[in-house]
Amino acid sequence: MTERTIVHLMRHGEVENPDGVLYGRLPSYFLSELGHQMAAAAAEWLSKNEIVHLVASPLERAQQTAEPLSKILEVPITTDDRVIEAANLFEGKTFGVGDGALKRPQNWWLLRNPFRPSWGEPYKEIAARMQAAVADAREAARGHEAVIVSHQLPVWIARRAYEQKSFVHDPRKRQCSLASITSLTFDGDEFAGFTYSEPAGHLLPDSLKGKFVGGA
Repeated sequence: MTERTIVHLMRHGEVENPDGVLYGRLPSYFLSELGHQMAAAAAEWLSKNEIVHLVASPLERAQQTAEPLSKILEVPITTDDRVIEAANLFEGKTFGVGDGALKRPQNWWLLRNPFRPSWGEPYKEIAARMQAAVADAREAARGHEAVIVSHQLPVWIARRAYEQKSFVHDPRKRQCSLASITSLTFDGDEFAGFTYSEPAGHLLPDSLKGKFVGGA
């Protein structure tokens, strides 16, 4: 019989971002009050699992999302730079109505190749670093479960990599809502499948359901 290990990829909760900035890797973007509620709901949902290893991106919103689970399980947070948000050349720009970055001709060059993508970190590089982090988390929790708190695009690309599907996609159709959990199951070192859950889905505002939010 092989050992069964689960690595849960968790997206952080809602961020305080009234200006609608694509904050990417910028510092000082923290969870909103709703984001803290989402983190608590996800932690409560995960607390029933046999989690022995907890990892988080170095960005504040991911660290804050991991904190409730760390306290409940009394498991320390291991910071891993490999699960950080994807680099993006639109970082710091807004995508709102009127002054949105996509309406400015000087930015159109960044959109020339969606297959790479040309506006940021290549999908293949995101997949490679996420899979390496997952492999280390799987080893640390072998026979049990681990949690990695990361960001929307890295989680989505990791899932696509394990599914062996194309990385090219419509961002509006990512199945990775705020505080959602994509659970990767392994038999030994072999990927056996995944499940997707939204333990904080009841807290997600109707205006955000199914939408790409903040490049987060």
